[in-house]
Amino acid sequence: MELVSHPDMARLHPTGDHPESQERLSVLLDSFEFREAQPAREEDVLRCHDREQVDLIRRIDRPAMIGLDTVASETTYEAAMLAAGATIEATRSEDFALVRPPGHHATSDEAMGFCIFNNVAIGARYAQADLGVERVAILDWDVHHGNGTEAIFRNDPSVLYVSLHQWPFYPGTGGPDDQGETLVNVPLPAGSTDEDYLRAWDDHVEPAVRRFDPELLLVSGGFDAHEEDPIAEMLVTEAGFRELARRSATLAPRIAAVLEGGYNVETLPGLVAGALSGFNS
Repeated sequence: MELVSHPDMARLHPTGDHPESQERLSVLLDSFEFREAQPAREEDVLRCHDREQVDLIRRIDRPAMIGLDTVASETTYEAAMLAAGATIEATRSEDFALVRPPGHHATSDEAMGFCIFNNVAIGARYAQADLGVERVAILDWDVHHGNGTEAIFRNDPSVLYVSLHQWPFYPGTGGPDDQGETLVNVPLPAGSTDEDYLRAWDDHVEPAVRRFDPELLLVSGGFDAHEEDPIAEMLVTEAGFRELARRSATLAPRIAAVLEGGYNVETLPGLVAGALSGFNS
């Protein structure tokens, strides 16, 4: 597994002192070699998002808040299309997309939770439409529940969504009763450690993915469950993320990943390096 990104994502979509900052990507691109991706096609994004939502983002011509927590400006559409495009390229080549803005909170008709377009969902639909993949599993270990990904695929038996996340926590979804035939939420309490995550893996994650038997596994790789992340309360270590990635790589014949959260710019490069090592072990 190699890295896919684009330097413009560290320049576009300025957010000031918002946690989802340009520096998140600039520190990663300074730390790793990567292959440059192209922007997504509009048709790729429209497989997951309403036309009205795409047009709304495209028309933004000045700094603005989208809802209570998400910053946007005249370059947000361009950045979001690059993020989706890098995810598509990583899906095609079975690599790891380093992107911003992140995606897993974005629903078909709403940008929220720092997310504009749902990158991992766009990657999954691309795999089904253009790569001939029928069964896709999405594994999300971001500290927040990916409500947007869940909503996009809730009634789709061809896509399994499994999420490990802090609960109760933003965005308030993904509780213990929120389950389905192809939906597995694994809510964990604040203060959960590597051992807690790996126990949940053994009890819930691996059995669900094995039963589903996907042709492709896409990982929503958020690193905000790290013990030094400023916006959450989990205690996962670099070694824990390496082990999550190593185990993920055993679950399907094809695997790709996309960056979600992770807001400590001092620790983020090491966490990505650890995950990359796990994917490639």
